[in-house]
This record gives sequence, C-alpha cells and structure tokens, in this order.
Amino acid sequence: MIRIVTITWVMAVAALTGCATKPQLPVQMKAEAIAPQARVGVALTAVPKADTYLPGAGCLLCLAAASVANSSLTAHAKTLPSDDLAAVKAQIVETLKKRGVEAVAIDGDFDVAKFPERTRQPGQADRDFARLRDQYQIDRLLLVTVEGVGFQRTYSSYFPTSDPLAWVKATGSVVDLRSGAYDWLKPVEIRKPSSGKWDEPPKFPGLTNAYYEAIEMAKEQLLQPLQKQQ
Repeated sequence: MIRIVTITWVMAVAALTGCATKPQLPVQMKAEAIAPQARVGVALTAVPKADTYLPGAGCLLCLAAASVANSSLTAHAKTLPSDDLAAVKAQIVETLKKRGVEAVAIDGDFDVAKFPERTRQPGQADRDFARLRDQYQIDRLLLVTVEGVGFQRTYSSYFPTSDPLAWVKATGSVVDLRSGAYDWLKPVEIRKPSSGKWDEPPKFPGLTNAYYEAIEMAKEQLLQPLQKQQ
C-alpha cells in the first residue's frame, strides 16, 4: 500500500514540476532521416511493468484513498505482461530495412541518463548522444521512450472523474547525431475505454482487452510515420 501511494505521489510531483518546463513541440518526420542508405540506430528505453495511474489525487490522503479504491485493478494490472510493447523495436528495425535504411538495433534497455545533458533548446534533444556515431557507425538515433503502460483513472482530490481506461504513453524520436536536432518527435498517448462493463474483478476482462488493444494502437502510431506510403 505504501509503495503504491509513494509511486503515485512521485508521479504527481513530477507532473507538477514538469509544468515549469515547456515541452518540445512535435516534429514531422524529415525525409532524409529514413531515406535509403541512411544509417540509423534503433533503441528502446525500459518498458515499465503495467500498473494503475491515478492523476489528480493530489494529496497524500487522497492518494491513499484512491489507491485503496482501485487496489483490485492494480493487483490485476501487475499480472499483465508488457512484452508486446517491447516488440516495437524489432518491428521498427524491420520496417526501416524495407525502406533501404541501414538500421541496427541497439541491444538492451536504453538508459538516457547515461548521456550528458544539453542546454534545452526548441527542436534539440536534451541529451548528447554523439558518441553513438562511432560506437554503432550510425548518423541518427531512433529512440522510443516508454513512460507508462497499464490503466489510468483520473481524480479530483478524493473523487474519481473518470472510469479506468487502458493507457499507454510513449514518445518516438529521431535525433541527428551531428547536430543534436530532432528529425522526428512524436508523442503517443493512448486512452482506451473498456469495451463493456469495466468493474469486473478480479480479471477485468473488458479492461484487459482494451489494454492489449491500446498497446497495439501505440505501436501502430509509432510505426506509421516510418512506413512507405502506397
């Protein structure tokens, strides 16, 4: 119980402090980034385990009450695999190779924090990934950052303002390793309601179906800009 409350509290604080930093605007895919013979490394951050997220329950007592009210759903969320989302890295590599791109998968969970910070500028990556050029013989980094997966239920203090929804949040980006500029930046956030009644513990079949559908929808949104238009 304490762990659930603590995690949600940290997320709430992060959301509040994040408001002080102006988010990067989306960047449409530049043709040269995925042109034939482009050399692209494909990386994926660690995919979080599925969980329940309760934004809006802002005080400690609110968070505790919301966590108790959704404890069955949280217990179920923790049984759900998120491996299907991790498969997007291999799918991206395959998609790029079909375009003639020299794509290479960067093994393991990509840890952004291991790279030096850069002064935040519009259209520029916040980290310096330049050392990857020589390490992998690439010109660009295509990075998928997964921020959350599971279920989301919004709150206003103690009171829910929505039914739980299947939820996936991720960002796809391409960084030019010479300049540090974004050649592509696409935030993806999927919120999918249950196809039927949601409150059916302990297995929550309607929400569970929505969970897997949300993962597929997120992958489709990340892959679509990389695919050749017919």
